[in-house]
Amino acid sequence: MFLRILLVAAVGVCLDMENKAKTTTYTENGLLQTPELYEYLLETSVYPREAEPLKELRALTSTHPRAFMAAAPDSGQLVAFILKLINAKKTIEIGVFTGYSLLLTALTIPDGGKITAIDVDRSAYEIGLPVIEKAGVKHKINFIESQALPVLDRLLEDPENKETFDFAFVDADKANYKNYHERVVELLKPGGVVIYDNTLWGGTVAMAEELVPEDRLGTWSAAVEFNKHLAADARVQISQVPLGDGITICRRL
Repeated sequence: MFLRILLVAAVGVCLDMENKAKTTTYTENGLLQTPELYEYLLETSVYPREAEPLKELRALTSTHPRAFMAAAPDSGQLVAFILKLINAKKTIEIGVFTGYSLLLTALTIPDGGKITAIDVDRSAYEIGLPVIEKAGVKHKINFIESQALPVLDRLLEDPENKETFDFAFVDADKANYKNYHERVVELLKPGGVVIYDNTLWGGTVAMAEELVPEDRLGTWSAAVEFNKHLAADARVQISQVPLGDGITICRRL
């Protein structure tokens, strides 16, 4: 009897260790833990499908002192996939920088589609503008040099704009993400999608505050709070995806 109890206990311990091992495999040893595997993903699936204008703009952007602000090409591939999936025609982009995600959207939506693009810095947008013009998609873009909140508020003043946008992409000041979200949700039609970039903030969202690197600390709390805000927002269906610096996809219900 005693031996039987020991055997059952041993089996139980083994099963528990196996379950813990499986959990560890998927939560601590994520598939993209090595630079080599990420490079494989880019070289095998992303770069071969990347349109030539996007390659050109990515190369131009790489020489900019703030090149790290550009949308990651693997994230861009998913954005294009979603744009096609929902047949987006009317979109809004908050935060443009040199225009990689803007160009990607313009190349993906139909010829009659329109993008309202908002950024405080036109000079960065003008780096990519020649590529956008050469690609023949400038007519789809209405670039507005401004802080985003006043533009969003003006759009919402006209009832005709509410629930008319198919898609939004937000890659701007993280401290205002909650404010942008409240306005974008009103602009999106039911079934419309908004994607927020940098929602994992270099992986620091999982760190204790005292461990966050100084250069990330200023926006750390905003990123953490925004993720909590989205998780509790019953107006949207969400999926947080570990591409680039983390993107969160929200579908308006």
